[in-house]
Amino acid sequence: MISAFAIQLILAHLIGDFVFHPDTWVQHKLQTKIRSKYLYYHMGVHIIALLLLLGFKNLWAVPIIIVSHYLIDLGKLYTTNAKNYRWVFTLDQLLHLGVIFFVIHLHETLEFDFQKFFDTPTLLFITFLVFVTFVSAIMMRMLLAPYIQEVQKDDEAEGGSLKDAGRYIGMLERLFVFGFILLDQWAAIGLLITAKSVFRFGDLNKGKNRKLTEYVLIGTLLSFGLAILSGVLYLYLLPLI
Repeated sequence: MISAFAIQLILAHLIGDFVFHPDTWVQHKLQTKIRSKYLYYHMGVHIIALLLLLGFKNLWAVPIIIVSHYLIDLGKLYTTNAKNYRWVFTLDQLLHLGVIFFVIHLHETLEFDFQKFFDTPTLLFITFLVFVTFVSAIMMRMLLAPYIQEVQKDDEAEGGSLKDAGRYIGMLERLFVFGFILLDQWAAIGLLITAKSVFRFGDLNKGKNRKLTEYVLIGTLLSFGLAILSGVLYLYLLPLI
């Protein structure tokens, strides 16, 4: 059961790190590091958010979170560069959340059953997630290999596209389809296909590129087909465990 204390700490973090954290503060901190006044304004926002949400109760948690937040942010400021900023940001947030869950554990003695991460239903679910995302992407690349190079030339001549955009779009659409099947929302799959068709129709119609149109159609049908088969097979295997 999620307690009010846990929600208060997480909400305070979200408010301090995302709601009241302007880009100007972020840029100034990256430039001047520990000397930035906005680093301390940022800590002040977190303190205020914690005090207001906690109602000035459980104040022992505030210094733990603030001091750790300050040290983690300092580490982020001195290690971030143009190449690793996304990974550093992710690690930064994971460390903040780790401290928050540690504080919650001190307050409520949380019990985590790590064995549940290795039981058969969980492993089956993770297996299908890996298949729907990464494995299906490689399978589609192999099946469409005879057409990829030819279509890429035509696409580049018309302006090209974002790097790896198609790969991530495919992963996301298969995850959506897989999730809709688990939720027994088949109509939502039709809505997703319609939405994708609307977005792609303008480009394909404007370019009048029959090869690209056929390639997109084949790729879409393969992507949705693999996701649907994965969802149906998962639901079939789950009761057998």
